[in-house]
Amino acid sequence: MSEINSRKIKVFSSFLNSLAKDLTRLYYRKLNRPFKVSNKQKGGYDPVTSADKAFEKFIRAKIQKKFPDHQIIGEEFGKKKIKSNFTWVIDPIDGTRSFVIGNPTWSNLISLNYKGDPILGLANFPKLKKYYYTVSEKVAYVVDNGKKSKLSINKKATIKNMKVSAAFNGYLSLSKQKKIPKILKMMQFPCSDALSYAHLCEGKIDVVIQCQNKIWDIHPLLPIIKASGGTASTWRDENPKKAGNVLICANKSIHNKMLKLLKPALK
Repeated sequence: MSEINSRKIKVFSSFLNSLAKDLTRLYYRKLNRPFKVSNKQKGGYDPVTSADKAFEKFIRAKIQKKFPDHQIIGEEFGKKKIKSNFTWVIDPIDGTRSFVIGNPTWSNLISLNYKGDPILGLANFPKLKKYYYTVSEKVAYVVDNGKKSKLSINKKATIKNMKVSAAFNGYLSLSKQKKIPKILKMMQFPCSDALSYAHLCEGKIDVVIQCQNKIWDIHPLLPIIKASGGTASTWRDENPKKAGNVLICANKSIHNKMLKLLKPALK
């Protein structure tokens, strides 16, 4: 991010801040009503709703108007092919299953990537009337019913007192789960879509373990996690921007311990 001047960062961050408010207004004005649901996955269940598509069209229109020379990648409508160092990655509704059944933990996720690296992120929760976003590499905020607070992980978290949220979402076989009994015993709190990562950034949870993230599931959250002081990687300790199975922890000490405990599941 050091290659980009602070004035540009301020413009991008201000855009995300405004976009969060626009998305919540859009939801209550036009999308808080009955919707159509279809299944994208043969032999499984991967729902998409008319609201997913409406949100993504709205976000794309906002980006294209403000930054017409930027590339866009969205879950529902793919890639806008433009040669640019800047790419916006969109998950119009993260947690569509929650959206379908009326669980309020679904969100709108948007990241700005520079040369492939997520540098700014937004996680907007319309039903909760709160959103999380970054203003720089080191500073992120939560805005809860209009009240703005700086985000920070729980700096007192240790292996002995940590709170762990985890979900395998049907992707980790039972045979592999049996190889990580200590992890299973540590899973005290269910995952609540992107809200679990947001809670880690607020210091309410200390570890989040998930399987099979796509780039639009995790890229928008990575800048927020980093700015809040968290540590992120794949289960193989690779760059988390690769997505897939991810591990997010409050500090490096916990992170190293959890990587060792997850290792048997990779064999």
